[in-house]
Amino acid sequence: MARHNGEVWIKSCALGLALAAGLALPAQAQDQKLSLSATATFTTDYVFRGISQTAENPAIQGSFDATYGIFYLGMWGSNLDFGGAGSTDIASMEIDYYGGITPTWKGISFDIGGIYYTYPGAFDPGAEFDYFELKTGASYTFAEKLTVSVTNYWSPENFAETGDNDVLEFGLGYAFAGKLFNFFTPTIDGVYGHQWGDSGSGGFDYDYWNAGLTLGFMDHWSADVRYWDTSGISCPSGVGGCDARVVGTVSASF
Repeated sequence: MARHNGEVWIKSCALGLALAAGLALPAQAQDQKLSLSATATFTTDYVFRGISQTAENPAIQGSFDATYGIFYLGMWGSNLDFGGAGSTDIASMEIDYYGGITPTWKGISFDIGGIYYTYPGAFDPGAEFDYFELKTGASYTFAEKLTVSVTNYWSPENFAETGDNDVLEFGLGYAFAGKLFNFFTPTIDGVYGHQWGDSGSGGFDYDYWNAGLTLGFMDHWSADVRYWDTSGISCPSGVGGCDARVVGTVSASF
């Protein structure tokens, strides 16, 4: 019963956020301008919600995004390592497609959209890896420095057909004024999340969190050092590590 009530509360919050965002749309309908951007990233470990997707090995990632006013579309990709089935790699690549809207209302920034996760060429007999998530989030920044956020991700059929899945994340970030050593723009932030999985279909419940320092430099570059950990979970076979770790990441935007 507790799990059911939690799901109802999360989905009710998601609906409320979507309705609030809808109220903000008319006021911003005139603010439209096409913008294109891309990123290239190297990370020492691709960690997704506390679980390594590369067997604790490095990853090279990239994204391409298009925005038009409050609307956005994009795609993101990374190498993977889900282990092997005999001489065959289970999955070696992930490509995600996403889109949505980012209206604001009374200083609150919303993000309502969808993410479709795909695993081209994956060896997945008996279970489809590709899945969709509905993303509903809101954030607020105090004095242009301290940002608080809450985001819900809901999937009707999670990765490898493991059933209904809900994830709720709380975020906190602080952007320092000025530059460190007259070169770096420092930001500290962290996320705490909880997943409610469908145990009857192979899903599971657990907690995860991270905290890190990001240093922006030369306008388009950033370096990030981040601590990750989880609780209430045994690492799924073949997926990779879910224990405590420190991950380093360097990104460039264009």
